[in-house]
Amino acid sequence: MSIVLSDLKILLVEDQSEARAMMRNMLMEMGISQVFEAPDGRKALSFIDAAFDFVDLIICDWNMPEMNGVEFLRQLRTVDQDMPFLMVTGRSDMDSVVEAKSSGVTGYIRKPFSPAQFEAKVRIILQKVAA
Repeated sequence: MSIVLSDLKILLVEDQSEARAMMRNMLMEMGISQVFEAPDGRKALSFIDAAFDFVDLIICDWNMPEMNGVEFLRQLRTVDQDMPFLMVTGRSDMDSVVEAKSSGVTGYIRKPFSPAQFEAKVRIILQKVAA
């Protein structure tokens, strides 16, 4: 099964508007134009509750107010074990990586990253899902 990038619907969860805009632009450069946004985990959960079948991939920052990325991921995993989830973070310590993996993250990318690194990580996750 091959994935058509232009058909994908992405939920981008990031509290910093500049970072959200940067990632949205990177996704658009990849040909992904259906990008929905939430500034924190709580709003992302509300979006998922309302439009669960409408998202193919979640890209989420770790550090956010209200509900951080790991808390959001854990809540999400109670209703969907398989939703592809890319954690974006400045954290690189082993404890954080282990916590993300044990919470059910599909992929992990450390800030700062280049557009090429971001695209490669998104493609790897999508290939895992398509396999």
